[in-house]
Amino acid sequence: MYSSEKNINSILQQGYEVKIGDYLQRGWEIMKQNLGGFVGFTFIAVLISLIPSVMPERLMPLANAVVNVITPALSAGFLIVAFKLIKGQSTEFGDFFKGFNRFLPIFLTSLVSGIFILIGLVLLVIPGIYLAVAYSFAIAFVVGRNFDFWEAMESSRKIISRNWFSFFAFLLVLGLINIGGALLLGIGLLFTIPLTSCAIAAAFEDIVGLPVSDSTTI
Repeated sequence: MYSSEKNINSILQQGYEVKIGDYLQRGWEIMKQNLGGFVGFTFIAVLISLIPSVMPERLMPLANAVVNVITPALSAGFLIVAFKLIKGQSTEFGDFFKGFNRFLPIFLTSLVSGIFILIGLVLLVIPGIYLAVAYSFAIAFVVGRNFDFWEAMESSRKIISRNWFSFFAFLLVLGLINIGGALLLGIGLLFTIPLTSCAIAAAFEDIVGLPVSDSTTI
């Protein structure tokens, strides 16, 4: 059973525990429900990311710009499908592309948070690392709770800051899993990328909760 949505202030007041092992296990359980879909979509997303490398040199800057613009919406597809599976809803392959239904808030969330992280890295490094971790739930708030980009960023920052070091450890584990996938001739990434995304969805479900109704379904 998924947890119903929680009030942000109540989460901050009561606190929470980051259950790394539980989120990985739950993420795998979510992924298994649509394993072919997750792997297939990851394959498509990876192919799209490689398009600039095969374009003529004069078109590479434009291709890179287009890929960078659409990547956040594609990445949100993992969370959208994971949230539907968590809520016991049926899914179809087209659901992976429903991030484009909320393209603007997803893009703005990615763009603005990326700018803040970059500024933090350029200035003192540590603020950039802090924000990179603190904004980990930002896209999840957009697609899971229908927040606008600024509300999503601030909600993510406040909640994750409540237990920042534990979240840093969680993200470090996810990063190591993807590094392991990359070392397996890159083929492993077809499984580790959706697994780590589903683990983030599981963490969001546990800590923040999802709406009982379908009012925020994309």
